[in-house]
Amino acid sequence: MSETNGNGTAQSPSLNILAQYVKDFSFENPGAPRSLQARDKAPSININVNVNANPLSETEFDVILTLSAVATEGDKTIFNAELAYGGVFRVSGFPQEHMLPLLFIECPRLLFPFARQIVADATRNGGFPPLMIDPIDFAQMFTQRMAEEKVRSQVSANTN
Repeated sequence: MSETNGNGTAQSPSLNILAQYVKDFSFENPGAPRSLQARDKAPSININVNVNANPLSETEFDVILTLSAVATEGDKTIFNAELAYGGVFRVSGFPQEHMLPLLFIECPRLLFPFARQIVADATRNGGFPPLMIDPIDFAQMFTQRMAEEKVRSQVSANTN
């Protein structure tokens, strides 16, 4: 079922990016300049990804993709990069059941290449090889998140 415009004709589904922006960004290189010396082995790098979406109006949504990357060697932090990268999306003409997948899979998929480049540039500018984050399966992340929400709601229903 598709929505109709004011003339009663069917409106084709559309997803538009209205704006992209850096909401918050931090790069720490706590051991510099010693951390820039050649090392025998590559540091351990832990990458975390999160997606949040907030409605701005009936058809516009603010989607935030958060990437954090922490490189460590033993108990020492080599670098720490944190980025919250946002996009304002206009979504119209889609059935209601498609809204969550659009906001949590398609929107971050469109934002990811830009966020990835910011993190790569920051690590390179910090004196390290650029950190090229592997592509992220946002569909799998969404499925996992929905399963966790379902378990959480069942647990809270059982405790009441």
